[in-house]
Amino acid sequence: MNVTDIKAFVPSKDYEVSQSFYAEIGFEAEYVSEDLTLFKNGDCLFFLQRFFNHEFATNFMLQVCVSNIDIAYSLCSQSKYKTKITPIQQESWGKVFYLWGPVGELLHITELGC
Repeated sequence: MNVTDIKAFVPSKDYEVSQSFYAEIGFEAEYVSEDLTLFKNGDCLFFLQRFFNHEFATNFMLQVCVSNIDIAYSLCSQSKYKTKITPIQQESWGKVFYLWGPVGELLHITELGC
């Protein structure tokens, strides 16, 4: 098997709210169907799906690697659709803050190697 790409399918409870959240934090939406939107930022892509399961949503995580964590934090902290955000933390492998989306999905916003 020669894998050329992997895309996650992110759950949503209120599809429009989740679409707004991801647009707010810098992703561009592309219509796929009534139940699926492709979000992209640069070469990075994921699908937002009109699907909700509480256990799945609250255990869903994505690592989002960024080139400048301070800019990312400033943008994400202003989102009106986030449910929680932590301060930036220094780790041995870089910097990170945690951002919870509208259904409890957890984004690890990471700047590696700093």
